[in-house]
This record gives sequence, C-alpha cells and structure tokens, in this order.
Amino acid sequence: MKYLLAILFFIYNNDVSAQTKNMMIRLSEIEIDSNYLKEYKSILQEESRASVQLEPGVIAIYPMYQKENPTQIRILEIYATREAYEAHLRTPHFQKYKTSTLRMVKSLKLVDMDNIDSQTMVEIFRKMHN
Repeated sequence: MKYLLAILFFIYNNDVSAQTKNMMIRLSEIEIDSNYLKEYKSILQEESRASVQLEPGVIAIYPMYQKENPTQIRILEIYATREAYEAHLRTPHFQKYKTSTLRMVKSLKLVDMDNIDSQTMVEIFRKMHN
C-alpha cells in the first residue's frame, strides 16, 4: 500500500504524459502444462508480489488466467522505464521464477504495448486508492 501511495503522489505531482512516455508496457501470454498449473500459479504469485513490493521501477505485474481455460495465463506488466524492466530480469525473485517454471511453460509470447490514454491512468490509481 505504501508503494501505491508513492506512485499516486508521483503521478499527481508530475506531468503524467512525460512519465508514461518512458514506461514499458507488456502483455505476457503464457500457456501452462495442466499438470503443473497449481504449482506454477503459486510460484508466479510469489514472484509478482516480490516484484511490486521490492522494485521501485515495477509499477505493476498483474497475473490473470482465462476462466474458461485456466492454463492460459496473461500477465500485465508495467515498468517505469526499459531500464527498470532490464533490472527486474536480474533480480533473484525473477530468476527463481524463470528457472523453476521453465518445464511448466508450453508456450510464451511477449507482446509489447503502448497506452492510448495516459491521463486515464491517474483515474485508475485514484479509484484503487478509494
């Protein structure tokens, strides 16, 4: 919660469009072997929490799965900068996630994205705070 408040303070007190211009946004599309699904989700949850809590440059790592096909995982990743993303890849918690889930992943597609309406991000964080 403290980290979210820091983000809100930063967003409210700075130019949002300048901040979002340097952000890196990615969708990870992952298919997991059903035999490992429970274990994979546990490891991913641990990694995503650690990333958001420990890394100032990680704005969001939000894992989800398709209700009708739970082996289809999607992760919304938002980093303050590309450098923050590259630093994330070197962290012990990411390295642990990557090496321990390698055999569980049937497919992985990384899709780089860009935002359409950076001003709406302020509203998203405002609503989360309320």
